[in-house]
Amino acid sequence: MILRNAEKNIQGLLRGFPIVTITGPRQSGKTTLAKSVFSDKPYVSLEDPDTRLFAREDPRSFLERFPDGAIIDEVQRCPEILSYLQTLVDADQRMGLYLLTGSQQFGLLSGVSQSLAGRTAFIELLPFSLPELKSAELLPDSVDDILFKGCYPPLYDRDISPQSWFSAYTTAYVERDVRQFLKIQDLETFQRFIRLCAGRTGQLFNHSSLATECGITHNTVKAWLSVLEASYIVFLLRPHHTNFKKRLVKMPKLYFYDVGLVSWLLGIRTPEQIITHPLRGAIFETFIISEFMKSRFNQGERPDLFFWRDSNGNEVDVISDQGGKLMPLEIKSGKTLTKESTAGLKKWVALAKDDSFAPTLIYGGDESYKYCDIQITSWQESGDIFQI
Repeated sequence: MILRNAEKNIQGLLRGFPIVTITGPRQSGKTTLAKSVFSDKPYVSLEDPDTRLFAREDPRSFLERFPDGAIIDEVQRCPEILSYLQTLVDADQRMGLYLLTGSQQFGLLSGVSQSLAGRTAFIELLPFSLPELKSAELLPDSVDDILFKGCYPPLYDRDISPQSWFSAYTTAYVERDVRQFLKIQDLETFQRFIRLCAGRTGQLFNHSSLATECGITHNTVKAWLSVLEASYIVFLLRPHHTNFKKRLVKMPKLYFYDVGLVSWLLGIRTPEQIITHPLRGAIFETFIISEFMKSRFNQGERPDLFFWRDSNGNEVDVISDQGGKLMPLEIKSGKTLTKESTAGLKKWVALAKDDSFAPTLIYGGDESYKYCDIQITSWQESGDIFQI
C-alpha cells in the first residue's frame, strides 16, 4: 500500500477531535487511508443498502454497535445519523473515535457543518501526489506518461488501461453524480460540456462563451460547473488582487484536479499523442497546479493560490500567499528554457519588490538549478515546493 502524506496529519487531528472527516473525489483512496489509520476499528459502508436502511431506521442501535468508534464510509448517504453522532461524542468526551468519509462535498459538508460543528476536522484527499508516487517508486520516468495516466490510485494497483478506467469512471461516478443532483435529462449535452471544459483547462473561464458553444444557458453552465467543483473534478483559480497600478484580468482560470482525466476527455489515447498536442502546455500547467493543491490539502490547509495577469499580457501562473509574502511560480512544459521563459517572473519581482520572495520556475526537464536568483525546478520535484 502506498503511504499517503495526509496520514500523519490525520493522526494529529484525531488527538484533538472526536471525529475526522475525509472527503474528496471518488476513487481517490479515502477508504484505504481510513482503514490504514483505524486498522483496529470496525468498518461500515453506507453504500450498502441494508446497512443504510438500518442506520436510517434505528440510528441509535446502529451506532451502539461501535462503542469504541469506527470508520463510517460514504456518510453522506445517511445524513440522519450525524445528529446522533453529535450526541454520542458529546457524552463520551473521548478524542479520535470516528473517521467519516464522503465523496460528494456538497452532500457531506452541509450536513456535517450543521450537526458536527466543532466536533470534526476535515481532510480533503485528492489522488496520489508526486511525492507519494516517488516514495513508492511508481513515478513514471517520462512527464508525458504521467500527463497521460494521471494519478488516480486504481491506475497504479490494477492492470487496467487509463482509457478503460476513465471511461468507466466518468460513466459510473461523474455522470451519475450530476444526474442525481441536477436531474439532467440530456446527458449528451453534459458530456459535450465536460469535454469543452477539458479543452479550456489552464485558460480564463468565460461562462457566456461556454454556454454559447455548448448550446445551454449561462445559469446552466454555473449549475453544472458547481457540481463538478463539488465533486472534486474541477476548480477555479482566482486572480490575485495586487494591481501595481495596472488593470487586471478579473476572470478566473479553470483547472482539473487530475490531468489523466483531462487527457482522456481530450481524446488522447497514448502518451505519444501528448508530445505534439496543441494543449500540451495547458495540460502540463494543470498537472503542476493540481500538485500544489494536493500539497496544501495533505497538510490540512486551504490552497492560498492565485494567478496574476494584467491587461498588457504580463502574467505569472501561480501566486502563493505565504503569510503576507507572495511567492511567484511560473510553469513551462518544455525541457529547454530561454531568457523569455523567466520574463514573467522578472517582471513580477520588479513590480512586487519586497513583497515577493523565492521566484520559482517549474519546467518539463529533469534538472533543478538556480538561474539569476530564480529557482528552476524539475517537474519531478514540483510536489515538494510547499512541503515546508
